[in-house]
Amino acid sequence: MTKATTAGSVAITHGVRVTVKSMYLDHQSAPSAGRFVFAYTVRIANESQGTVQLKTRHWIITDATGEVREVRGEGVVGEQPTLPPGEHFEYTSGCILKTQWGTMHGTYQMHREGGGQFDAEIAPFLLAHPSVGATQLMN
Repeated sequence: MTKATTAGSVAITHGVRVTVKSMYLDHQSAPSAGRFVFAYTVRIANESQGTVQLKTRHWIITDATGEVREVRGEGVVGEQPTLPPGEHFEYTSGCILKTQWGTMHGTYQMHREGGGQFDAEIAPFLLAHPSVGATQLMN
């Protein structure tokens, strides 16, 4: 299941629910200099029957001009959280764009206790300056 809205997104992969909410950070941005700063909060909830551990992340960031950046790395915010059934992990991070809006999506590589791994989907979500209207996003 994947659901994307202008405020965030939800995806469930093998019982791991990834929910993302984003917001524009006016006080850190400088639009006249082409600097648009966004924060996003991710909640990773283990709704499966087994324990999982987040090992790596892979983000795909696309700005309004179509420029794509990929970010890969170990864990998230310096951690590789282990989630028993029914547990969740939440963190907030940020992204800087040169344009008023863009999108992010990706995957977390999850390892199952006792062996096996899978990529938990991070559904696409919007990063947008409050002045950006729906008509701008569709053009």
